[in-house]
Amino acid sequence: MSHKIVLGVLLSCLLASVHGAAKVPVSIYYESLCPDSAKFITEQVYPAVKTELRDVVELTFVPFGKSHFSTMGAEVTFTCHHGPNECYGNKVHACAIDHIQANSYQIEYTRESLTLDFINCLMKAGKNFPDNVYPGQRCATENHVNNWENIKTCANSTEGSILLRKAGETTMKLKEPLTSVPTVLFNEQFDKDVNDRAQKNFIGTLCGYVSAPQPRICSQHNAAAPGLASVSAILSSLLGLWFIRYSL
Repeated sequence: MSHKIVLGVLLSCLLASVHGAAKVPVSIYYESLCPDSAKFITEQVYPAVKTELRDVVELTFVPFGKSHFSTMGAEVTFTCHHGPNECYGNKVHACAIDHIQANSYQIEYTRESLTLDFINCLMKAGKNFPDNVYPGQRCATENHVNNWENIKTCANSTEGSILLRKAGETTMKLKEPLTSVPTVLFNEQFDKDVNDRAQKNFIGTLCGYVSAPQPRICSQHNAAAPGLASVSAILSSLLGLWFIRYSL
């Protein structure tokens, strides 16, 4: 095998590695009754992920924020930023994230899309519950989530406390202690400037981490964070020049 063929194979493999990169991990640390969390999820995250960006992002929701918990034996007690109703809401979110599943007869919905739709609906409702009825059943019905009873049972049981405690433990393990809600991490790394930009321009910030070829929507938004796209473009150019040189 000639050196030209070897270089061509190497080039193809390297470019495939760059362009076939994994989805961008985005973790959102939030609170169920936090107005800023609601604004970010409903006005920035939800509209973005309903576009073709759904194929390049992997969302993780962590519903805990500035809450606290204490344990006494098997019992876990929570104190939440916006009061006891938020503790219940956080449990509902944690249970939904754990329990929602896609169904084979609803192929147009994925577990991720169902979870996002359900969370978006709950966050839109905020604290405005008609007749003080929590909107879980309504949001489940409106968004094709068919196991609300399981989610509700979870939220009102030890299981819900365990799941919310896990969300709390995940929050407390952040390298940079959480100081504001919501907090957004890209690639499991916290950067205050990126966090601030994402809450004003989530699409542009996310596109800064998406490798080429990017979804068309990215060309309509200025990438607000240095990411894999620029690295991909530079690497592609360098490898192309290298291959041309050795092909002569």
